[in-house]
Amino acid sequence: MKKAVVLLSGGMDSAVVVAMAREQGFAVHALSVRYGQRHTSELDAAERVARALGAAEHKVVNVDLRSIGGSALTSDEIAVPEAGGGGIPATYVPARNTIMLSVALGWAEVLGANDIFCGVNAVDYSGYPDCRPEFVAAFERLANLATKAGVEGAGLRVHAPLQYLSKADIAGEGVRLGVDFSLTVSCYSADEQGRACGHCDACQLRAAGFAAAGVPDPTRYA
Repeated sequence: MKKAVVLLSGGMDSAVVVAMAREQGFAVHALSVRYGQRHTSELDAAERVARALGAAEHKVVNVDLRSIGGSALTSDEIAVPEAGGGGIPATYVPARNTIMLSVALGWAEVLGANDIFCGVNAVDYSGYPDCRPEFVAAFERLANLATKAGVEGAGLRVHAPLQYLSKADIAGEGVRLGVDFSLTVSCYSADEQGRACGHCDACQLRAAGFAAAGVPDPTRYA
């Protein structure tokens, strides 16, 4: 089987991406990043999802983004906002997707994998600049310029299969692929048991997606 590195946060989007990569015939090497996020219950969720969806391997890499702060997810001094408001929200983590994809790129080279999957989305994405199609395309160009695999002609591809899907579309695709969404955690302020707050942007987008898709919401709320 072809190998692929799949970024797995433990949320609903990345769980669906794992299932999509598996459906395409890839042996999934799931990668989660402990970056100093406000809670680690999503990493517990990532382990559950990787196991349930038959990942060949699940690796957790430590990158300390809390040391630079600048986000409600990496600084206790910045509150997680409730849903709503304009502009780029306080939950944006500076350079997070660039860093995570870079780690995934390094592991892909070590594994001899030419494919990297991520769950970025340009429809219901909270305004994060590193979720846009332009970013994904630019990173793929960088990957092929900056690596041994790219220079020697093997070529590296960054897949973002949820790019143009709504949360409702993602929920429906997950149901089709047999994803157990009760294993996932999306909330920015989840407690140690992974129970969601129900008020943050991630919670609101998730709940609206399930409702629009006509899928029962399996989220456990605090």
